[in-house]
Amino acid sequence: MPYVNKFIITADHQKAYEILLQNGFNMSQTQRLIDKGRLICGGSVVSEKNAVLCGDVFLIDYEAKPKGLKPIFECESFAVFDKPSGVLSHPNGRHCDYSLNDEIYTLFGRDASVAHRLDCETSGVIVVGKDRNSTIKLKKIFENREVSKSYVAMVQGKIEQEFTIDAKMDLANNYDDVKMRMQICENGKSAVTKILPIKYFDDIDTTLIRAIPLTGRQHQIRLHLFHVKHKILGEPLYGLLRPQIEKILDKEMSEHERINLTGAKRLLLHSDEISFKFDENFYTIKSKFDAESEFYKFAKEANN
Repeated sequence: MPYVNKFIITADHQKAYEILLQNGFNMSQTQRLIDKGRLICGGSVVSEKNAVLCGDVFLIDYEAKPKGLKPIFECESFAVFDKPSGVLSHPNGRHCDYSLNDEIYTLFGRDASVAHRLDCETSGVIVVGKDRNSTIKLKKIFENREVSKSYVAMVQGKIEQEFTIDAKMDLANNYDDVKMRMQICENGKSAVTKILPIKYFDDIDTTLIRAIPLTGRQHQIRLHLFHVKHKILGEPLYGLLRPQIEKILDKEMSEHERINLTGAKRLLLHSDEISFKFDENFYTIKSKFDAESEFYKFAKEANN
């Protein structure tokens, strides 16, 4: 488990920040750890960096357990990974078993971070800042939409011509604890996606398409394609009943059952290419994943 309750010292009237500095953290890391309530003394959370501590001190720390995933591109300021489906971009809580952070921290240290996110089941290119300054600059580029992204997906039905989906969307407010589910709504935020067909597979009635999001809403491509009745195969949220969704999210559904229900054992959506300008240089990074053959193979499983 990445987060561990680690004993670091028995304090004798020492300041909290000094203890963390002595254990290899810099001042900014020390402040973040204390702000997040990660430092414990005498069973109580330490909330001030200048607090004078006495007794056993524990740190709730992230213990990286890498699996050997390497970047497909790297420069001095950032790296780009080809994230597999099923891997979280960032830990989703203290009981998270593995995320891209396990690789990032191991390779680049604690000040490295993803500059944007991909859904857990969406695979593909994801940009990582190697230090805090680079990450801040990269995040600003993404927030200002100074990035071009391209995805490939395998969808239900036949698509013969390119078209654009322009449908406002927002967070669904009637779905209790499944907060990531979005909805099409007239009063939502602008969302525009360009769809281009790549190849139709008549034996399984599916189309491999390229999706280019012109805005950056959560689940935009997934919801837009569901909205126009070309749902992405393997979709674990849209078009399903709540008990089915919960069974998938809680990993209680068998692979066979999910294939029969959704058309694939994973979401067949892949971040294929990303382009942006950083420090006066223009970068275009393309995934090495063969989406056409892999997605066809996954889709074919449901027809066997």
